Amino acid sequence: MAIITDRSRVKEIYRQAYERKWVIPCFCSENLTTSEAVLSAAQEFAVHHGLARVPVTLAITVQYDHRFQSRYYTHTRRWDTGLRLFRADADILADPDGPFPNVDVLLHLDHVQYDSDAELLTRDLPELTSFLSDFSSIMYDASTLPLEENIKRTAEFVERTSGTIMTEGACDEIFDAVGDIRNALTTPEKAKKYYTETGVDWIVANLGTEHRASGQVLHYYNDVAQEIKRQIGSCIVLHGLSSVSPDQVTNLFHDGICKVNIWTMLERDSSPVLLREMIQNAVKVGGTDMVNSLIREDFLSKKSRTNEKAAISHFTTVWRQDIIFTEMKKIVRKFLDMFYIMK
Repeated sequence: MAIITDRSRVKEIYRQAYERKWVIPCFCSENLTTSEAVLSAAQEFAVHHGLARVPVTLAITVQYDHRFQSRYYTHTRRWDTGLRLFRADADILADPDGPFPNVDVLLHLDHVQYDSDAELLTRDLPELTSFLSDFSSIMYDASTLPLEENIKRTAEFVERTSGTIMTEGACDEIFDAVGDIRNALTTPEKAKKYYTETGVDWIVANLGTEHRASGQVLHYYNDVAQEIKRQIGSCIVLHGLSSVSPDQVTNLFHDGICKVNIWTMLERDSSPVLLREMIQNAVKVGGTDMVNSLIREDFLSKKSRTNEKAAISHFTTVWRQDIIFTEMKKIVRKFLDMFYIMK
């Protein structure tokens, strides 16, 4: 396995993906279990298909107020400590003698905010360049600003870091579906203006999807994506995959999507599996007294009262993490099978 941070090599990976009609998935992580599940699924995919290398992106947010992932990476709740741990974990996992020899890892800084991440972004250029050299790409996010100000700030960042790192810009803000605010779809004209005037490598457009949504809540407008593709080419990044149906996912390449960011599904769809396992093994997890108490309080049924005994094998973080890891790995593999079409 190797971490690819050189800008020219990252561009080459995307060029090769385009030739194969692949969309590169970007999985956000805020813990080691998630990161290993992603890499393990990619390694499994590579071996299954006899591939020497398979690219996959690991991402983390910093002080993005929708999810402070680098803070959550450590119980210190320090974003800088979490960011260093995330990068250190990737380095160790990427050891040449490590368990993922067929995976090329792209490290992405997601939703880096123009304001709340100022401590990171306003470093002296040599220090900033050195910091960014540890990553493959960065999403510079000024999407909460009016368009002209967004373009101005993004263009300044691109110029300042020219030739250092692949840059993703946010043409429009992507909201959380759990809220009440909705944004208008990105028009092809707006996308072209933003892309041309900022000089970013990729743009995030609002295509009807939102973070934390489901297909029953929102609709992905592939026709809008195709219109934007005709204006700027296949350099669109999709956020909010949770609201895209499986049949649409398999056609994202043809819509001009080159990269897709994924996080909610990993957490949302693995958590119920853990819940079921804990309930089915309630006595082993919590002991007879706890189960009887939960039965009296109507949280569990009498079916949970078994002849088993509390077991240290089920007390541990390892047991819980193994369940989450296995389920996340299945989810990641499913997406790789959809995005990396083998011919």
